[in-house]
Amino acid sequence: MANIIEIPVPDIGDFDEVEVIEILVSAGDRVEAEDSLISLESDKATMEIPSPVSGVVKEVKVAIGDKVSQGAVILLLESSEPVASTADDTVEEAKIDDQTSDITEISTDTPAAEGPSISATQSVDVVPYAPDTVAGMVRAHASPSVRRLAFDLGVNLNQVSGSGPKARILKEDVQNFVKRAMQQGASTPSSTGGAIPPIPKVDFAKFGDIETRPLSRIKKIAGKHLHACWLNIPHVTQFDEADITDLEEFRQTMKDEAAHKGVRLTPLVFIMKAVISALKEHPQFNASLDETKENLVIKNYYNIGVAVDTPEGLMVPVIRDVDSKGYYELAEELMDISARAREGSLMPTDLQGGTFSISSLGGIGGTNFTPIVNAPEVAILGVARSQMKPVWKGENFEPRLMLPLALSYDHRVIDGADGARFIIYLSKILTDIRKVLL
Repeated sequence: MANIIEIPVPDIGDFDEVEVIEILVSAGDRVEAEDSLISLESDKATMEIPSPVSGVVKEVKVAIGDKVSQGAVILLLESSEPVASTADDTVEEAKIDDQTSDITEISTDTPAAEGPSISATQSVDVVPYAPDTVAGMVRAHASPSVRRLAFDLGVNLNQVSGSGPKARILKEDVQNFVKRAMQQGASTPSSTGGAIPPIPKVDFAKFGDIETRPLSRIKKIAGKHLHACWLNIPHVTQFDEADITDLEEFRQTMKDEAAHKGVRLTPLVFIMKAVISALKEHPQFNASLDETKENLVIKNYYNIGVAVDTPEGLMVPVIRDVDSKGYYELAEELMDISARAREGSLMPTDLQGGTFSISSLGGIGGTNFTPIVNAPEVAILGVARSQMKPVWKGENFEPRLMLPLALSYDHRVIDGADGARFIIYLSKILTDIRKVLL
């Protein structure tokens, strides 16, 4: 006989209240035991709450943004199974997750490091800088008993490939992962930079008055991601200038029509379309290394991450399918996603799936800079402020509007010659934007 069961928030450690950031089921859904119901986020980690039994969701009692604590009812579930047999496992999983959340929440698009897993003392936070991160982090799909086994063995479940239904990780998967790690022998050095000598501690107050301001959460975890990218990727940066005189004249003639449509037709919109043309011509730039570091995954879709300066720090929301969208449509989407980034209202999907990133500082100024590759991508374009310069045209100098470009790329994937070809091709497209149509 089916009963209506209240599913509560299990033991979530020392947190009085945590925010509901995602609801994974709705009324009428059929769920199995261990299926995730909601995602919670504290100032330390993100965790998913699983169902203790299988059944049908009758009513969801929480909403995104609600603050909940241990014992609060998540939803009502109609089930014929006794909840007592699995409640202890649910609580136990929450306890294990509280201990291991720092080592299980990494981007599923980020290639897993080879060698042994990250220890429980090493912290890997959600990374809003990366397009595939923030509240969109996906937890490994595994049961409480498998999580316990992984925790006991010191295995990061996000490095384990699941062989069960819907990629669920089984005990055999964890055991095989450990066997492979042992057979590989010597491990690859940690990507956390632990072997780098630390900067000496300095008491700055000895030299004058000081003020300590805490970094925002986004800056702290974005900093960890940037540090990891810098340490793990052999960077090369290629520079060039594009003559955008004609492009800018055309853009100015279209400003009134764009305003009539309610959008701002910024230079970045044209740069995005030019980048797509360059990526199609040079597909190795629209790719990622696989987890073995021996294969290149070429992506046949074009999702551009655009760096946005927010009050809390740098974020890179992703605009999808840029190749199939027109200039006005891109302008409208760019305005919307940038505004939501600054308001802090981006959804997890807004930060996932990027294939190439653009960091434009033209609106602020500067002559050039070297952007850091946003792993797992292999390249990023930096755009500085355009300047009017004299350009030799064979017989005399002409004033031309020149746009500084800086292309940083992963030298394991892209050679210097390929980098030069890409940025030269991009410069030619920007010089005559009509070539995008060809």
